[in-house]
This record gives sequence, structure tokens and C-alpha cells, in this order.
Amino acid sequence: MTTEAIGLAAAALTTAAYVPQVARIVRTRSAHDISWWMFGVMAMGSTLWLVYGLRLPSLPVVAANVVTLALLTLILALKWLYGRDRRAPALRTPTG
Repeated sequence: MTTEAIGLAAAALTTAAYVPQVARIVRTRSAHDISWWMFGVMAMGSTLWLVYGLRLPSLPVVAANVVTLALLTLILALKWLYGRDRRAPALRTPTG
């Protein structure tokens, strides 16, 4: 496996990690428990990685961060849509 192939595989896996979060938000129509700060900082970091990858140039870094940035932007948009005014559901405690 070439270095480029390893980079593309790593990029695909780390980028795909955001897909279940997007699916969950869309399915439940709730993003109250999503952190603005965490996803905002991740989006800023991904933007910097994208610039870094463009300057190298490195296809795995660029491709991963274009898709990751799109997913993070989608998560933040869904947070704005579904997470602003809704309260988190109360945690259930087992009754004994």
C-alpha cells in the first residue's frame, strides 16, 4: 500500500466518523446536546488543515478536509435549526 493510499484510507475513516452524528441529528431532529464550541473549533481546525493540504499539495489532506468541513458545516447548520430552543430530554433514572 502506497503512502498516498494510506493517507486516503485514513482520510476516509476519520471523515466518515461524522456521518453517524449527522444521521442522528436528522433522524431525531434534535441537536441540543451538540456543542457549538467543539464543532466550531473542529471546523476551524479542518479549515486550517485544508489550507495546509492545498499548500503542500496533498490530495488525502485536501479531500478529507473538504468533506469533513462540509459535514461539520452541516452539523452546525442542523444545530442552529434543531438545537436552539429545545431543551435536552430529562435523563431517566432507574426506579427500584
